[in-house]
Amino acid sequence: MPRFGYSCKVEEPCARAMGKELRISPKDAVEICREIRGMGLREAQSYLQEVAKGKRAVPFRRHAKKVAHHRGTGGAGAYPVKAAKAILQVLKNAEANAVYKGLNTEKLRVVHASASKGITLPGILPRAFGRATPYNKPLTNVQIVLKEA
Repeated sequence: MPRFGYSCKVEEPCARAMGKELRISPKDAVEICREIRGMGLREAQSYLQEVAKGKRAVPFRRHAKKVAHHRGTGGAGAYPVKAAKAILQVLKNAEANAVYKGLNTEKLRVVHASASKGITLPGILPRAFGRATPYNKPLTNVQIVLKEA
């Protein structure tokens, strides 16, 4: 079984959390992580809750082809509700780890947030005349590191 490590080196004290093989879109997760990187903990949590409710759009910079424009994004944007909820859970896990380590949660900032492709679950889509089309589902790994400012 492969070992997953963090893709950044941050000196202690810090709180880390990782979501492995989440069933969310890697493209949506990359855009959300880029947006919350550098935010304070409470700011990032409220931002993700607003995205999950559909009140605030996430600007798409890298994966912006054929994506509609939304107000407040400065261009292409979307409302990735499922990915926002999953990343919010990872962020809450990192906060719980910070409380366990005795860090002040009011001063915490997201110093590292990244998403990468995980394994791909193979699937097939039955078609007419006995044919089949591959219908694969990519999974996503998310890493979040919090540190006191």
